[in-house]
This record gives sequence, C-alpha cells and structure tokens, in this order.
Amino acid sequence: MKEHKGAHAFNSTHHTVVTIGTFDGVHIGHQKIIERLVNTAKAGNLESAILTFFPHPRMVLQKDADIKLINTIAERKSILKQSGVDHLIVHPFTQQFSRLSAREFVRDILVHKLRAKKVIIGYDHRFGRNRTADIDDLREFGREYEFEVEEISKQDIEDVAVSSTKIRKALLEGSVEKANRFLSYPFALAGTVVKGKGLGKEFNYPTANLEIKENYKLIPKNGVYVVRSLIDGQVVFGMMSIGTNPTVGGTEKTVETYFFDLEKDLYGKNLSIEMLTRIRDEKKFESVEGLKTAMKQDEAFSTQYIRDNYAE
Repeated sequence: MKEHKGAHAFNSTHHTVVTIGTFDGVHIGHQKIIERLVNTAKAGNLESAILTFFPHPRMVLQKDADIKLINTIAERKSILKQSGVDHLIVHPFTQQFSRLSAREFVRDILVHKLRAKKVIIGYDHRFGRNRTADIDDLREFGREYEFEVEEISKQDIEDVAVSSTKIRKALLEGSVEKANRFLSYPFALAGTVVKGKGLGKEFNYPTANLEIKENYKLIPKNGVYVVRSLIDGQVVFGMMSIGTNPTVGGTEKTVETYFFDLEKDLYGKNLSIEMLTRIRDEKKFESVEGLKTAMKQDEAFSTQYIRDNYAE
C-alpha cells in the first residue's frame, strides 16, 4: 500500500476506485466497505484508494467538541495497511478544505487528483461545504465527470449494526470485549513507558506507566483490565489499571500495567498494549492492605481468564 500525504501528493497514472471516510476504528462495518472496494478494483482493472482525513473534521469545525478517537492516526494507518488497498490518502482537514463546494471537491479532488472512475460510498454520506450534498448529488456529478457511483445500502450497513459511536460508548463504559467484537481486533493503548511514583514496586507489583501523547486518544473507563502486549518479540500478558490510585491519595489519571513473568527494564520503550477484558471498577480501599488483597484477586482472575482463553 502506498501512503500519500494529501490528495495533492497523489500521482498514480492509473484510474481508481475510491471510498471516503474518517474510518475511526476501522471496524467490521468499515472492513465490509474496504473489502468491496478492493474486489471492485481488481474486477475492473483499477487501483483501490481510501481517502481519509486528519484531524477529524469535528476537531476542526467544532473546537469545543472534545471528541476522543478509537485510533490515533498512526494506528489507523497501520490497520488500513493490512487491508489490501493500493493507496491510502490522508488529507489534512482544515477550515479552508471544509469550505470547498461539493462540485470543487468532486472535480478537484476525486476527478483531477485521484482519477476516480468509481466511488463507493454509504447511503448516508454527505460532503461539500456544510455537508449539503448527498449521494444523489454525487450521482449527478458522476454523470457529468464520467465516474460510476456505488452505494453501500442502508440494509448492508445496518446488518453489521456497528458504528464508531457505538464502539466509543462501549469503551467509555468499560465494555472492551464488546468493543473488540465490533472492531474484530483488540482495542489498544500505545505510548512510551515513563517513570511513575514507584508505588507498584512497593506492593510487589511493579508497573509500566504508559504516557500517551495523543490527547485525542480515547481512554476506556477507569478500572482494572486483563491486557496483552508484544515486548521484544515475546507475547506478555498482564493487568492494567486506569485511574487515579485513590487509595494512596492519587489525583492524576494514569495508565499502569503489571506484566506477568516479565523482568525487564521497560523505561523508554514504546509499547502497544491490547485490552482483553475488564476485571473490576476502580475502588478506593480503606487501607493499603485492602488494595494488596484486591490486586492478588485481580491477578488470580487474570491468570484464569488467560488460561481459559489463550492457553496453547
């Protein structure tokens, strides 16, 4: 897959089949559209192209909208690279870009830059300034500029019964297993391991404190989770705590992971940690001893869960 930083950087000599969207999560609904895109391109001897945007349009158009995304842009690119698509165009979404009329978008971006001969789009897709144009307008432009429009029907999309909004809601409720079913892969948090307060080490549970630089990345509900990561080529399981450590008077939200059977210095490492299931809510215990007891129970739960679901 070739990646292009904006439509203006696209310079393929082939005609394309294009689909358009933010694709946050690249969930099973998105995957259905992308599969159709790839198959259509192969059948028509065309190249497949995904046109996506960053930042998310709501980040630009609704400055007060504190939208949190399922994927960082790096994660989205990584997942899309595995889809079999020929081209990924990540176009910068700006105020200026948002003011393009529907005709300007179709003529200048889809036709002149991306050389589209076919556009595959959802039944409810809207585009152009103030999102005033719909699929009927796109069909009109198709007749004028000689490209075909294929609609992903309402039934096709609703058969999947999934959306990025539903996945965000599941994660904010702590339902990572539900989110993972919708995604068809484990939701992950990625960042750099930084020094924390060292409290875990005092409890015999040394933790890796994950610093997530992208402030738009969605962090699931506070609580304790069973997790997995690939560290130096080794699959390692553990338990992650998201929250403020209220038992020891913490106030700042942290993401800390205790990895089982791992004795390595992880400081400075970049990790991607997959979230598998939720163990419990964050709780303020009456004593440190109460917290230690709960952590032992969390570890026992995790060990059993891993044995039941991931034993070789």
